[in-house]
Amino acid sequence: MALSGIQIYKLLPQTNCKDCGFPTCLAFAMKLAAKQVELAACPHVSESSKTQLAESSAPPIRLVSLKSDGYEVKAGNEVVLFRHDKTFYNRPGLFVEISDNLSEAEILATGKAVDGYTANYVGIDLKVDGFAVRSAVGDAGKFAAAVKAIRQASKKPLILVCTDAAVTSAGLAVLNGESPLIHTANGQNWEAMTALARQNKASLVVSADNLDDLSDLTEKIKAAGVEDLVLSPASPALGQALTQSTLIRRLAIKKNFRPLGYPAIAFPKSAAAAAQAIVKYAGFIVIEHFAPEIVYPLLVLRQNIYTDPQKPIQVQPGLYEINSPKPEDPVLVTTNFSITYFSVANEVEGSGLPAWLLVTDAEGMSVLTAWAAGKFDAERIAKAVKAFNVADKVSRKRVVLPGHVAVLSGELESELPDWEIRVGPREAVDIPAFMKQAL
Repeated sequence: MALSGIQIYKLLPQTNCKDCGFPTCLAFAMKLAAKQVELAACPHVSESSKTQLAESSAPPIRLVSLKSDGYEVKAGNEVVLFRHDKTFYNRPGLFVEISDNLSEAEILATGKAVDGYTANYVGIDLKVDGFAVRSAVGDAGKFAAAVKAIRQASKKPLILVCTDAAVTSAGLAVLNGESPLIHTANGQNWEAMTALARQNKASLVVSADNLDDLSDLTEKIKAAGVEDLVLSPASPALGQALTQSTLIRRLAIKKNFRPLGYPAIAFPKSAAAAAQAIVKYAGFIVIEHFAPEIVYPLLVLRQNIYTDPQKPIQVQPGLYEINSPKPEDPVLVTTNFSITYFSVANEVEGSGLPAWLLVTDAEGMSVLTAWAAGKFDAERIAKAVKAFNVADKVSRKRVVLPGHVAVLSGELESELPDWEIRVGPREAVDIPAFMKQAL
Protein backbone atom coordinates (compact mmCIF):
# COMPACT_ATOMS: atom_id res chain seq x y z
CA MET A 1 0.00 0.00 0.00
CA ALA A 2 1.33 3.43 -0.93
CA LEU A 3 2.20 5.77 1.92
CA SER A 4 0.63 9.16 2.49
CA GLY A 5 2.67 12.34 2.54
CA ILE A 6 2.61 12.48 6.35
CA GLN A 7 3.72 8.84 6.61
CA ILE A 8 6.59 9.52 4.22
CA TYR A 9 7.53 12.65 6.18
CA LYS A 10 7.94 10.61 9.37
CA LEU A 11 10.54 8.46 7.59
CA LEU A 12 12.58 11.41 6.30
CA PRO A 13 15.43 13.08 8.24
CA GLN A 14 13.19 16.10 9.03
CA THR A 15 16.16 18.49 9.00
CA ASN A 16 14.76 20.83 6.32
CA CYS A 17 18.23 21.01 4.77
CA LYS A 18 16.85 21.95 1.33
CA ASP A 19 19.35 19.66 -0.44
CA CYS A 20 16.41 18.03 -2.26
CA GLY A 21 15.41 21.35 -3.78
CA PHE A 22 12.37 21.87 -1.56
CA PRO A 23 12.11 24.25 1.41
CA THR A 24 11.03 21.58 3.90
CA CYS A 25 11.03 17.82 4.32
CA LEU A 26 7.23 17.95 4.44
CA ALA A 27 7.07 19.62 1.03
CA PHE A 28 9.38 16.94 -0.37
CA ALA A 29 7.26 14.20 1.23
CA MET A 30 4.10 15.54 -0.38
CA LYS A 31 5.78 15.62 -3.80
CA LEU A 32 7.08 12.09 -3.28
CA ALA A 33 3.60 10.85 -2.40
CA ALA A 34 2.29 12.49 -5.57
CA LYS A 35 4.99 10.70 -7.67
CA GLN A 36 6.39 14.04 -8.78
CA VAL A 37 9.92 13.51 -7.45
CA GLU A 38 12.22 10.57 -6.81
CA LEU A 39 13.49 9.41 -3.44
CA ALA A 40 17.08 9.74 -4.69
CA ALA A 41 16.65 13.54 -4.50
CA CYS A 42 17.08 13.26 -0.71
CA PRO A 43 20.75 12.42 -0.02
CA HIS A 44 20.25 11.97 3.73
CA VAL A 45 17.49 9.35 3.95
CA SER A 46 18.54 6.28 5.96
CA GLU A 47 18.81 2.78 4.50
CA SER A 48 16.00 1.50 6.71
CA SER A 49 13.74 4.30 5.53
CA LYS A 50 14.67 3.63 1.90
CA THR A 51 13.34 0.09 2.25
CA GLN A 52 10.05 1.29 3.70
CA LEU A 53 9.75 4.04 1.11
CA ALA A 54 10.50 1.78 -1.85
CA GLU A 55 6.86 1.44 -2.91
CA SER A 56 6.13 5.14 -2.60
CA SER A 57 9.25 6.12 -4.50
CA ALA A 58 8.78 3.59 -7.31
CA PRO A 59 7.27 5.04 -10.51
CA PRO A 60 3.58 4.15 -10.93
CA ILE A 61 4.34 2.61 -14.35
CA ARG A 62 6.88 -0.21 -14.12
CA LEU A 63 9.92 -0.01 -16.36
CA VAL A 64 10.09 -2.85 -18.90
CA SER A 65 13.18 -3.30 -21.07
CA LEU A 66 13.66 -5.43 -24.18
CA LYS A 67 17.31 -6.22 -24.85
CA SER A 68 19.23 -7.81 -27.69
CA ASP A 69 22.75 -7.64 -29.03
CA GLY A 70 23.67 -4.01 -28.42
CA TYR A 71 20.09 -2.71 -28.48
CA GLU A 72 17.56 -1.86 -25.80
CA VAL A 73 13.98 -0.58 -25.91
CA LYS A 74 12.49 0.76 -22.68
CA ALA A 75 8.88 1.51 -21.80
CA GLY A 76 7.36 2.68 -18.55
CA ASN A 77 8.77 4.69 -15.64
CA GLU A 78 6.25 7.42 -16.42
CA VAL A 79 4.96 9.58 -13.59
CA VAL A 80 2.59 12.08 -15.24
CA LEU A 81 -0.47 12.10 -17.46
CA PHE A 82 0.61 15.13 -19.44
CA ARG A 83 4.08 16.00 -20.67
CA HIS A 84 3.91 19.61 -19.48
CA ASP A 85 3.45 18.43 -15.88
CA LYS A 86 7.04 17.18 -15.93
CA THR A 87 8.15 15.11 -18.92
CA PHE A 88 7.71 11.69 -20.53
CA TYR A 89 10.78 9.55 -20.00
CA ASN A 90 10.73 6.58 -22.39
CA ARG A 91 9.41 6.99 -25.89
CA PRO A 92 7.32 4.06 -27.18
CA GLY A 93 9.15 1.42 -29.18
CA LEU A 94 8.02 1.20 -32.81
CA PHE A 95 8.06 -2.37 -34.16
CA VAL A 96 7.28 -3.83 -37.57
CA GLU A 97 5.32 -7.07 -37.76
CA ILE A 98 6.81 -10.08 -39.56
CA SER A 99 4.64 -13.14 -40.18
CA ASP A 100 6.10 -16.63 -40.24
CA ASN A 101 4.04 -17.48 -43.34
CA LEU A 102 6.40 -15.31 -45.40
CA SER A 103 9.28 -16.89 -47.23
CA GLU A 104 12.80 -16.59 -45.85
CA ALA A 105 13.72 -14.25 -48.70
CA GLU A 106 10.77 -11.96 -47.92
CA ILE A 107 11.64 -11.89 -44.22
CA LEU A 108 15.27 -11.10 -44.96
CA ALA A 109 14.33 -8.33 -47.40
CA THR A 110 11.91 -6.66 -45.00
CA GLY A 111 14.27 -7.11 -42.07
CA LYS A 112 17.18 -5.48 -43.88
CA ALA A 113 15.02 -2.62 -45.15
CA VAL A 114 13.74 -1.84 -41.65
CA ASP A 115 17.13 -2.31 -40.03
CA GLY A 116 18.79 0.09 -42.45
CA TYR A 117 16.08 2.74 -42.34
CA THR A 118 17.16 6.08 -40.85
CA ALA A 119 15.35 9.40 -41.08
CA ASN A 120 17.11 12.61 -40.08
CA TYR A 121 14.92 15.13 -38.32
CA VAL A 122 16.45 18.40 -37.05
CA GLY A 123 19.80 16.65 -36.71
CA ILE A 124 18.44 13.58 -34.93
CA ASP A 125 18.54 10.13 -36.54
CA LEU A 126 15.17 8.42 -36.12
CA LYS A 127 14.92 4.65 -36.49
CA VAL A 128 12.49 1.77 -36.07
CA ASP A 129 13.17 -0.08 -32.83
CA GLY A 130 12.54 -3.74 -33.64
CA PHE A 131 10.32 -6.49 -35.00
CA ALA A 132 7.28 -8.45 -33.89
CA VAL A 133 7.40 -11.99 -35.25
CA ARG A 134 3.89 -13.44 -35.47
CA SER A 135 3.02 -17.12 -35.57
CA ALA A 136 0.38 -17.25 -38.30
CA VAL A 137 0.29 -21.03 -38.84
CA GLY A 138 0.97 -22.39 -35.35
CA ASP A 139 3.96 -24.45 -36.44
CA ALA A 140 6.97 -24.46 -34.10
CA GLY A 141 9.46 -25.12 -36.88
CA LYS A 142 8.21 -22.30 -39.11
CA PHE A 143 8.11 -19.90 -36.17
CA ALA A 144 11.68 -20.71 -35.15
CA ALA A 145 12.81 -20.36 -38.77
CA ALA A 146 11.16 -16.93 -39.02
CA VAL A 147 12.87 -15.76 -35.83
CA LYS A 148 16.20 -17.08 -37.11
CA ALA A 149 15.71 -15.32 -40.45
CA ILE A 150 14.96 -11.97 -38.86
CA ARG A 151 18.01 -12.43 -36.65
CA GLN A 152 20.12 -12.76 -39.77
CA ALA A 153 18.81 -9.42 -41.02
CA SER A 154 18.84 -7.46 -37.77
CA LYS A 155 19.93 -7.58 -34.14
CA LYS A 156 17.16 -5.29 -32.90
CA PRO A 157 14.83 -6.44 -30.06
CA LEU A 158 11.96 -8.78 -30.81
CA ILE A 159 8.38 -9.35 -29.74
CA LEU A 160 7.18 -12.95 -30.17
CA VAL A 161 3.48 -12.93 -31.00
CA CYS A 162 1.97 -16.33 -30.26
CA THR A 163 -0.52 -17.79 -27.76
CA ASP A 164 0.82 -21.37 -27.96
CA ALA A 165 3.51 -21.98 -25.33
CA ALA A 166 5.18 -24.78 -27.31
CA VAL A 167 5.47 -22.67 -30.47
CA THR A 168 6.67 -19.67 -28.47
CA SER A 169 9.30 -21.84 -26.79
CA ALA A 170 10.72 -22.77 -30.19
CA GLY A 171 11.15 -19.09 -31.04
CA LEU A 172 12.73 -18.33 -27.67
CA ALA A 173 15.29 -21.08 -28.22
CA VAL A 174 16.75 -19.03 -31.07
CA LEU A 175 17.18 -15.95 -28.85
CA ASN A 176 19.66 -17.25 -26.35
CA GLY A 177 20.72 -14.54 -23.90
CA GLU A 178 18.23 -11.94 -25.12
CA SER A 179 15.30 -10.36 -23.30
CA PRO A 180 12.36 -10.39 -25.73
CA LEU A 181 8.70 -9.67 -25.12
CA ILE A 182 6.26 -12.60 -25.26
CA HIS A 183 2.77 -11.86 -26.57
CA THR A 184 0.45 -12.99 -25.02
CA ALA A 185 -0.86 -14.50 -21.79
CA ASN A 186 -4.62 -14.67 -21.42
CA GLY A 187 -7.14 -16.36 -19.14
CA GLN A 188 -6.59 -19.74 -20.81
CA ASN A 189 -2.82 -19.98 -21.23
CA TRP A 190 -1.38 -17.68 -18.55
CA GLU A 191 0.16 -20.43 -16.43
CA ALA A 192 2.12 -21.95 -19.31
CA MET A 193 3.17 -18.56 -20.70
CA THR A 194 4.17 -17.32 -17.25
CA ALA A 195 6.39 -20.36 -16.75
CA LEU A 196 7.95 -19.75 -20.15
CA ALA A 197 8.62 -16.07 -19.40
CA ARG A 198 10.09 -16.92 -16.01
CA GLN A 199 12.41 -19.59 -17.43
CA ASN A 200 13.66 -17.33 -20.23
CA LYS A 201 13.75 -14.09 -18.21
CA ALA A 202 11.45 -12.51 -20.76
CA SER A 203 8.78 -9.85 -20.37
CA LEU A 204 5.18 -10.95 -20.83
CA VAL A 205 2.14 -9.31 -22.43
CA VAL A 206 -1.11 -9.81 -20.54
CA SER A 207 -4.43 -9.64 -22.37
CA ALA A 208 -8.05 -9.67 -21.18
CA ASP A 209 -11.46 -8.54 -22.37
CA ASN A 210 -11.89 -5.83 -19.71
CA LEU A 211 -9.84 -3.95 -17.14
CA ASP A 212 -11.17 -5.95 -14.19
CA ASP A 213 -10.05 -9.23 -15.71
CA LEU A 214 -6.79 -7.64 -16.81
CA SER A 215 -5.91 -6.44 -13.31
CA ASP A 216 -6.81 -9.84 -11.82
CA LEU A 217 -4.58 -11.58 -14.33
CA THR A 218 -1.58 -9.32 -13.72
CA GLU A 219 -1.81 -10.04 -10.01
CA LYS A 220 -1.84 -13.81 -10.63
CA ILE A 221 1.14 -13.63 -12.98
CA LYS A 222 3.07 -11.39 -10.61
CA ALA A 223 2.44 -13.83 -7.76
CA ALA A 224 3.74 -16.60 -10.03
CA GLY A 225 7.11 -14.87 -10.35
CA VAL A 226 6.95 -12.63 -13.45
CA GLU A 227 6.94 -8.90 -12.76
CA ASP A 228 7.93 -7.40 -16.13
CA LEU A 229 4.49 -7.22 -17.65
CA VAL A 230 2.92 -5.32 -20.54
CA LEU A 231 -0.81 -4.69 -20.86
CA SER A 232 -2.85 -5.49 -23.95
CA PRO A 233 -6.45 -4.44 -23.36
CA ALA A 234 -9.01 -5.66 -25.88
CA SER A 235 -9.91 -2.43 -27.69
CA PRO A 236 -10.24 -2.79 -31.47
CA ALA A 237 -12.12 0.48 -32.03
CA LEU A 238 -10.26 3.79 -32.03
CA GLY A 239 -12.52 5.43 -29.44
CA GLN A 240 -12.50 2.41 -27.17
CA ALA A 241 -8.71 2.18 -27.35
CA LEU A 242 -8.42 5.85 -26.34
CA THR A 243 -10.77 5.37 -23.40
CA GLN A 244 -9.05 2.26 -22.10
CA SER A 245 -5.50 3.58 -22.44
CA THR A 246 -6.48 6.77 -20.63
CA LEU A 247 -8.23 4.84 -17.85
CA ILE A 248 -5.23 2.58 -17.36
CA ARG A 249 -2.83 5.52 -17.12
CA ARG A 250 -5.12 7.47 -14.78
CA LEU A 251 -5.65 4.52 -12.45
CA ALA A 252 -1.93 3.85 -12.30
CA ILE A 253 -0.78 7.43 -11.76
CA LYS A 254 -3.65 9.11 -9.94
CA LYS A 255 -4.84 6.16 -7.86
CA ASN A 256 -1.54 4.28 -7.64
CA PHE A 257 -3.39 1.13 -8.75
CA ARG A 258 -0.47 -1.28 -9.06
CA PRO A 259 -2.27 -4.10 -10.95
CA LEU A 260 -2.47 -1.75 -13.96
CA GLY A 261 0.86 -0.02 -13.36
CA TYR A 262 2.55 -1.40 -16.48
CA PRO A 263 3.26 -0.11 -20.00
CA ALA A 264 0.80 -1.06 -22.74
CA ILE A 265 1.18 -2.49 -26.22
CA ALA A 266 -0.85 -1.51 -29.28
CA PHE A 267 -1.39 -3.14 -32.68
CA PRO A 268 -2.85 -0.23 -34.69
CA LYS A 269 -4.50 -1.00 -38.01
CA SER A 270 -4.09 2.49 -39.46
CA ALA A 271 -1.73 5.44 -39.32
CA ALA A 272 -4.31 7.38 -37.30
CA ALA A 273 -4.50 4.60 -34.73
CA ALA A 274 -0.71 4.44 -34.54
CA ALA A 275 -0.52 8.20 -33.98
CA GLN A 276 -3.11 7.92 -31.21
CA ALA A 277 -1.11 5.13 -29.59
CA ILE A 278 1.99 7.34 -29.56
CA VAL A 279 0.16 10.29 -28.05
CA LYS A 280 -1.94 8.30 -25.61
CA TYR A 281 0.33 6.10 -23.60
CA ALA A 282 1.33 3.00 -25.59
CA GLY A 283 4.77 1.70 -24.57
CA PHE A 284 5.21 -0.62 -27.57
CA ILE A 285 3.56 -0.11 -30.95
CA VAL A 286 3.46 -2.80 -33.66
CA ILE A 287 2.58 -1.70 -37.19
CA GLU A 288 1.50 -4.26 -39.79
CA HIS A 289 3.69 -3.15 -42.69
CA PHE A 290 6.85 -1.15 -43.23
CA ALA A 291 6.32 1.88 -45.44
CA PRO A 292 8.66 4.89 -45.12
CA GLU A 293 5.86 7.34 -45.90
CA ILE A 294 3.96 6.02 -42.86
CA VAL A 295 6.91 5.39 -40.55
CA TYR A 296 8.54 8.80 -40.96
CA PRO A 297 5.63 10.94 -39.65
CA LEU A 298 5.13 8.49 -36.77
CA LEU A 299 8.79 8.77 -35.77
CA VAL A 300 8.65 12.56 -35.98
CA LEU A 301 5.46 12.66 -33.89
CA ARG A 302 7.06 10.41 -31.31
CA GLN A 303 10.17 12.57 -31.17
CA ASN A 304 8.11 15.72 -30.66
CA ILE A 305 5.93 14.24 -27.92
CA TYR A 306 8.80 12.60 -26.05
CA THR A 307 11.21 15.52 -26.13
CA ASP A 308 11.67 17.04 -22.68
CA PRO A 309 9.91 20.44 -22.86
CA GLN A 310 12.42 21.81 -20.34
CA LYS A 311 15.40 20.83 -22.53
CA PRO A 312 15.15 22.29 -26.05
CA ILE A 313 16.79 20.41 -28.89
CA GLN A 314 20.05 22.17 -29.64
CA VAL A 315 22.79 22.20 -32.26
CA GLN A 316 26.43 22.93 -31.57
CA PRO A 317 27.25 26.66 -31.74
CA GLY A 318 29.78 27.48 -34.43
CA LEU A 319 30.34 28.78 -37.94
CA TYR A 320 28.72 26.54 -40.58
CA GLU A 321 29.41 26.57 -44.29
CA ILE A 322 26.43 26.31 -46.65
CA ASN A 323 26.92 25.69 -50.38
CA SER A 324 30.73 26.14 -50.17
CA PRO A 325 30.85 29.88 -49.36
CA LYS A 326 33.69 32.13 -50.45
CA PRO A 327 35.30 34.90 -48.35
CA GLU A 328 33.08 37.56 -49.95
CA ASP A 329 29.80 35.76 -49.10
CA PRO A 330 27.55 37.05 -46.26
CA VAL A 331 27.43 35.81 -42.65
CA LEU A 332 23.92 34.97 -41.44
CA VAL A 333 23.30 34.86 -37.71
CA THR A 334 20.84 32.67 -35.78
CA THR A 335 20.49 30.82 -32.47
CA ASN A 336 21.28 27.20 -31.66
CA PHE A 337 17.67 26.09 -31.30
CA SER A 338 17.62 23.05 -33.56
CA ILE A 339 14.44 23.84 -35.45
CA THR A 340 15.54 27.44 -36.04
CA TYR A 341 18.93 26.31 -37.30
CA PHE A 342 17.53 23.73 -39.71
CA SER A 343 14.84 26.11 -40.96
CA VAL A 344 17.48 28.66 -41.92
CA ALA A 345 20.04 26.14 -43.19
CA ASN A 346 17.53 24.24 -45.33
CA GLU A 347 16.19 27.41 -46.98
CA VAL A 348 19.67 28.67 -47.84
CA GLU A 349 20.91 25.28 -48.98
CA GLY A 350 17.82 24.74 -51.13
CA SER A 351 18.33 28.08 -52.84
CA GLY A 352 21.83 27.13 -53.91
CA LEU A 353 23.20 30.42 -52.61
CA PRO A 354 26.48 30.27 -50.64
CA ALA A 355 26.59 31.71 -47.13
CA TRP A 356 28.26 31.43 -43.75
CA LEU A 357 25.85 30.61 -40.91
CA LEU A 358 26.94 31.78 -37.47
CA VAL A 359 25.11 29.85 -34.75
CA THR A 360 25.31 31.50 -31.34
CA ASP A 361 24.80 29.81 -27.99
CA ALA A 362 21.30 30.84 -26.87
CA GLU A 363 20.79 27.82 -24.61
CA GLY A 364 18.59 26.16 -27.21
CA MET A 365 16.05 28.98 -27.48
CA SER A 366 14.53 30.38 -30.66
CA VAL A 367 15.41 33.89 -31.81
CA LEU A 368 12.58 35.85 -30.18
CA THR A 369 12.54 33.74 -27.02
CA ALA A 370 16.30 34.05 -26.61
CA TRP A 371 16.20 37.81 -27.20
CA ALA A 372 13.42 38.26 -24.61
CA ALA A 373 15.39 36.14 -22.12
CA GLY A 374 18.59 38.09 -22.67
CA LYS A 375 20.34 35.11 -24.29
CA PHE A 376 20.63 36.58 -27.79
CA ASP A 377 21.99 40.11 -27.78
CA ALA A 378 24.68 42.20 -29.48
CA GLU A 379 27.32 41.26 -26.94
CA ARG A 380 26.76 37.51 -27.42
CA ILE A 381 26.73 37.80 -31.20
CA ALA A 382 29.97 39.80 -31.19
CA LYS A 383 31.51 37.29 -28.81
CA ALA A 384 30.58 34.45 -31.20
CA VAL A 385 32.06 36.33 -34.17
CA LYS A 386 35.36 36.60 -32.33
CA ALA A 387 35.28 33.12 -30.74
CA PHE A 388 34.81 31.37 -34.09
CA ASN A 389 37.32 33.58 -35.93
CA VAL A 390 34.77 34.70 -38.49
CA ALA A 391 36.91 37.67 -39.55
CA ASP A 392 39.68 35.30 -40.66
CA LYS A 393 37.32 33.50 -43.06
CA VAL A 394 35.65 36.43 -44.81
CA SER A 395 37.00 39.34 -46.82
CA ARG A 396 33.81 41.38 -46.80
CA LYS A 397 32.62 41.79 -43.23
CA ARG A 398 28.83 41.57 -43.45
CA VAL A 399 26.58 40.20 -40.70
CA VAL A 400 22.88 39.64 -41.36
CA LEU A 401 20.64 39.71 -38.27
CA PRO A 402 17.24 37.96 -38.10
CA GLY A 403 14.48 40.47 -38.82
CA HIS A 404 12.80 39.81 -35.47
CA VAL A 405 15.79 41.36 -33.63
CA ALA A 406 16.38 44.37 -35.86
CA VAL A 407 16.54 46.40 -32.65
CA LEU A 408 20.00 44.90 -32.04
CA SER A 409 21.55 46.43 -35.17
CA GLY A 410 22.70 49.65 -33.50
CA GLU A 411 24.22 47.88 -30.52
CA LEU A 412 25.95 45.36 -32.78
CA GLU A 413 27.52 48.18 -34.81
CA SER A 414 29.09 49.40 -31.56
CA GLU A 415 30.32 45.91 -30.70
CA LEU A 416 31.65 45.26 -34.22
CA PRO A 417 32.68 48.68 -35.60
CA ASP A 418 34.50 47.21 -38.61
CA TRP A 419 31.50 45.21 -39.78
CA GLU A 420 28.53 46.06 -41.99
CA ILE A 421 25.36 45.16 -40.07
CA ARG A 422 22.33 44.20 -42.18
CA VAL A 423 18.83 43.24 -41.05
CA GLY A 424 17.36 40.24 -42.80
CA PRO A 425 13.80 38.97 -43.09
CA ARG A 426 11.71 37.78 -40.16
CA GLU A 427 10.97 34.35 -41.61
CA ALA A 428 13.46 31.77 -42.89
CA VAL A 429 11.42 31.16 -46.03
CA ASP A 430 12.14 34.75 -47.17
CA ILE A 431 15.93 34.49 -46.81
CA PRO A 432 16.70 33.31 -50.40
CA ALA A 433 14.81 36.24 -51.94
CA PHE A 434 16.52 38.65 -49.52
CA MET A 435 19.96 37.30 -50.43
CA LYS A 436 19.28 37.67 -54.16
CA GLN A 437 17.85 41.16 -53.95
CA ALA A 438 19.63 42.85 -51.05
CA LEU A 439 23.05 41.21 -50.72
